[in-house]
Amino acid sequence: MLANPPPANVTSLLTPGTVPGLVWAFRLHHDGSAEPLPIDAPIEPSHDGRLWLHFNLTDVRTRAWLATLHIPQLARDLLLSNDNYQQIHIVDHCVYGVFSDLVRDINEATRETGFLRFAMTERLLISGRHQALCAVDATRRVLEGGHRVDSVASLLEKIVDEIADTMDRMADKIGTDLDAIEEQVLANDTGSELRGNLSKMRRTCVRLHRQLAGLRVLFHRLEQKNTDDLSPALRLQAGKLAQRLDGLDHDIVELHERSRLLEEELRFKLEEESNKHLHALSVVTMMLLPPTLVTGIFGMNTKGLPLTENESGFLVAAGLLVGSSLLAYLIMRRLGIVK
Repeated sequence: MLANPPPANVTSLLTPGTVPGLVWAFRLHHDGSAEPLPIDAPIEPSHDGRLWLHFNLTDVRTRAWLATLHIPQLARDLLLSNDNYQQIHIVDHCVYGVFSDLVRDINEATRETGFLRFAMTERLLISGRHQALCAVDATRRVLEGGHRVDSVASLLEKIVDEIADTMDRMADKIGTDLDAIEEQVLANDTGSELRGNLSKMRRTCVRLHRQLAGLRVLFHRLEQKNTDDLSPALRLQAGKLAQRLDGLDHDIVELHERSRLLEEELRFKLEEESNKHLHALSVVTMMLLPPTLVTGIFGMNTKGLPLTENESGFLVAAGLLVGSSLLAYLIMRRLGIVK
């Protein structure tokens, strides 16, 4: 349900003094430009701009400060919760929810999943995370580079776009790695590390698909929801975002299927190679069985053994050994066991 009370301004939302646990802050002007703000000084609200405040939620002081924030109780509770599933809600002219994103390492995205929590009013976007995330960091960099956003909703859309871009780059990397593995498989290079690499790629594809499927459902539901009572500044282009995520999810599913087929082909090649080794071992065993029989007969400690009194008995026995192996080989060749 959408309520109809007048939206609160930034002044009533912010508490005085410095903001603890702030990772970065931006003031968004009416011309779309973004002004970075110092995080170690009080943030003064102004009539000609909107704010984006991004927090480190592992900071205890941050959680205490957010608990006093003048936004709907449900939105504040979600910011402080440990919910690890994607969701988006609308209440009292406030849009809030949780999006999943890839955790960011020092230089690049990892394959680990993190969660971005946010609450958005007409003039304020509050976001927070427990781990460094790729999408919000990329959004910060594009804002610093001069990218313009028309509204707070446009800023949130940009964050979702960056989530999709991060996953798209990850999908491109997986596709390139699969091309290299496919070349190795076709060249009969079945190194032991190939199956491990394919398993990691399949696991990554499953994780990305799970994230994208959740986001797709959120925006498809939002697209079908009646948001006529919501302020235009808070209306997300849900259909456009859902379409982008649908296409990306389709690519991820194709990569997962491709990695599965490559893993099956590699397993067949490994099984074929194992069968060849077992065949060779079987041939050697069959060739050694007759000499073993001859050796066993001459090794019996009984009277009446042939060649015991013959000066050339050893040579005759050795000839029997070689001859029996040769005879076994000729029989297997005749039967087609050995080619």
